[in-house]
Amino acid sequence: MREYLFTSESVTSGHPDKVCDAISDAILDDALRQDPDSRVAAEVMAASGIIHIAGEMTTTADWVDVKKIARQVLVDIGYDSPESGMDGRSVGVDQAIDPQSPDIAAGVNTSWEKRAGMSELDKFDLQGAGDQGMMFGYAVDETPDLMPMPIWLAHRFARRLEAVRRHHTSFGLLPDGKTQVTVRYRDGRPVAVDTVVVSAQHRASVPLDEVREFVREQVISPLLAELDLQTDDVAVLVNPAGSFIYGGPIADTGLTGRKIIVDTYGGRAPHGGGAFSGKDPSKVDRSASYAARWAAKNVVAAGLASECLIQVAYAIGSARPVGLMVDTFGTGDDDRVLDSVRRVFDFRPAAIIEQLDLRRPIYSATSAYGHFGRPEFTWEQLNMVDRLRA
Repeated sequence: MREYLFTSESVTSGHPDKVCDAISDAILDDALRQDPDSRVAAEVMAASGIIHIAGEMTTTADWVDVKKIARQVLVDIGYDSPESGMDGRSVGVDQAIDPQSPDIAAGVNTSWEKRAGMSELDKFDLQGAGDQGMMFGYAVDETPDLMPMPIWLAHRFARRLEAVRRHHTSFGLLPDGKTQVTVRYRDGRPVAVDTVVVSAQHRASVPLDEVREFVREQVISPLLAELDLQTDDVAVLVNPAGSFIYGGPIADTGLTGRKIIVDTYGGRAPHGGGAFSGKDPSKVDRSASYAARWAAKNVVAAGLASECLIQVAYAIGSARPVGLMVDTFGTGDDDRVLDSVRRVFDFRPAAIIEQLDLRRPIYSATSAYGHFGRPEFTWEQLNMVDRLRA
């Protein structure tokens, strides 16, 4: 029997990088709410006392008040006082937002094939990819949501840390936090939780030993008790570096898109390198990653494989992918799965956007706790299982 350990991490919505993701996606959502065809690429940097917003936006929206949006996001997360590290109501916000590049817009709005004079194209051929690149989707039958066990658990601990912080307001936890889970595998299957690490920001008035006891009792123990994995010998580390008083942007500059592994599969699957937050669905970094996950999840749910990785690749301005690859890691027939995926799923950007209904203001909800393994999103639906089996 081969044993190994695999580790993934997650962060709370108050982590400085996630603050930036949340602002970026809130700006996107406000634009889409007014104009579903908005083109948005919103980038945010958060530092001590200042929020910088830059990017591109082309929209018919009457007004997207990015400064107001940024401040409201900060307050909603919990950065509403100097003690927390930033007060969203008084923080400085500057912006530099320009229209989308006309070169990019031309490639997205009309594909190369259309410009070359081809006729009678399917309507989905009329929108090209907003950039070149490769995107990955992944699924594995380790959890009910077909996500890798380590990242699935790390997100659950991070969500509970935030829920406990918001429920027990008098205790003194603050918005920033990180979780990390190490899982023991035996013959490729998760069998035990080896280590749980939680770092929780807290008020200076709360002693470290009380923070550690509170997090163990309120966050870690209840979740461990729910698991079917072995948890008898779990090493639990709470705030292992000591007190965590200074958190958020005052302690660590945040950037949009700097938690791409947290956002996806916790390092278990490859990543194409493109971030998601702040990008409208014409950007295949986002929409094609969602489509690839949708396909991979349905493959596993259909019983065609117990593990599935899908890569899709694009050229800017071209609607049809330049590459599509399937790897089931020996758990299925790769050629058969690839044929089924090609038959059932349409990876042209306009088709993805329509089939997954991506022009809606849904993206703020994705900005923390991962974009995958959450049934509220359309790319998590198991609506193609029967077609894949046919």
